Amino acid sequence: MSLESGMVQPRVLVVDDELSMREFLDVFLSREGYDTTFAKNGKQALRMIGEKDFDLILCDIRLGDLTGIDVLRAAKGKNPDTIVIMISAYSTTEVAVEAMNEGAYDFVPKPFDNSELRQAIKKALSQTHARFQPQTFSKDQPKPVLHFGKIVGNSPGMLRIYNLIGQVAATKTNVLISGESGTGKELIARALHDMSERKDHPFVVVNCGGIPENLIESEFFGHVKGSFTGAISDKKGLFEAAHQGTIFLDEIGELSPMLQVKLLRALQETRVKPVGSTREIDVNVRIISATNKNLEQEVVDGQFREDLFFRLNVIPIKVPPLRDRKGDIELLANFFTEKYSKRMGKDISKISSYAASFLNKYTFPGNVRELENLIERSVALSSTNIILPESLTISMHKKRRWVEGVKGRRYDLSEVEQGVDLDEILSSIEGAYISRAMELAGGNKSKAADLLGITLRSIRYRISKQSEES
Repeated sequence: MSLESGMVQPRVLVVDDELSMREFLDVFLSREGYDTTFAKNGKQALRMIGEKDFDLILCDIRLGDLTGIDVLRAAKGKNPDTIVIMISAYSTTEVAVEAMNEGAYDFVPKPFDNSELRQAIKKALSQTHARFQPQTFSKDQPKPVLHFGKIVGNSPGMLRIYNLIGQVAATKTNVLISGESGTGKELIARALHDMSERKDHPFVVVNCGGIPENLIESEFFGHVKGSFTGAISDKKGLFEAAHQGTIFLDEIGELSPMLQVKLLRALQETRVKPVGSTREIDVNVRIISATNKNLEQEVVDGQFREDLFFRLNVIPIKVPPLRDRKGDIELLANFFTEKYSKRMGKDISKISSYAASFLNKYTFPGNVRELENLIERSVALSSTNIILPESLTISMHKKRRWVEGVKGRRYDLSEVEQGVDLDEILSSIEGAYISRAMELAGGNKSKAADLLGITLRSIRYRISKQSEES
């Protein structure tokens, strides 16, 4: 039993006209610790719903007599709090939309992954019924912070960063934030500023890689009228503008060697000299830098000054990529869904568990920025009050629809809609497994058969069959 001892057994009704599916779910749900009842058609389900209360209903869309939508309406009519998850091999957007509009909690297409169904059920019960939630924290132990300023996440890596921010924000120490592009380094810098004694003073952001080389010194330190062509008046530099506050130097690794020298001098002497001026200006700023490069390696390679690196890297904060904080993906996705739903005037309440599963399997090379852009597009394109897999970008679906057979042949699962030769596809995939097993076994058929969990006679027959077909 998967439920923790002392927890109430949720009452689950499974409605499916396929005996094999009912038998499978009987074993599956029993192992998970649910009190399960089964109905083989819609009329039987309606009778059971009228006689007994259920916490969760798993209902197929297509039943022999009625439809799953009829069962859904009856369940919601009796008790609006009943959770209904629709399951179907006919997972069209139109069917999902109708089910959601009638009050279904989620829609899981067949064939489903056991872990995905397990998570969908647990999530539905835990969010809707507090008595099914295991108590993870003691009364004296606070739950993990989900929001830290504008930062969202409760993975162990992010909790360590929150703790570090709390420790160093009040100091005057320089901080170097490193991490891949799109991980939210500027949000961390802003949180450091907002929690410091400088919070009522300027927070100046400088993109070191976005300023032309011939202008960056002027942008940093200012210039006086006539110091170069186009300098028609005196101009205050960004360091002077950030006086008493914080200056955030993003992409610090892009600075040229000449600017590295001038920045080092400014940090050492806490004063800057505008271009063309003989007068130095005292500045009191805290430096927070960020980079997506490995600055330590840049120092070794002679691309970044070692003395400047040590000045900037007093307190290092390393931000993990999104692929290393999988637990935050759905949390962030829901946060962005709410954000852009409000901005676009839409009423999109959540992300379906199947769409969330797609997100959790994706590596997000663009990190949080890519996830945010994906959700913004999905909200804009969605015609329902829930984000379905169909609302996500097509490229992501393509990553999940391909199966590779022998000789590098790839099969697109979406081709099933037009009809396919299943025997030919299965034979190709079988051949790929046999070839790999034979390779690992060094050509020994007995060892290869053990790797595949089949008999020696079986692998001989299959190899012979593959040879005849080729």
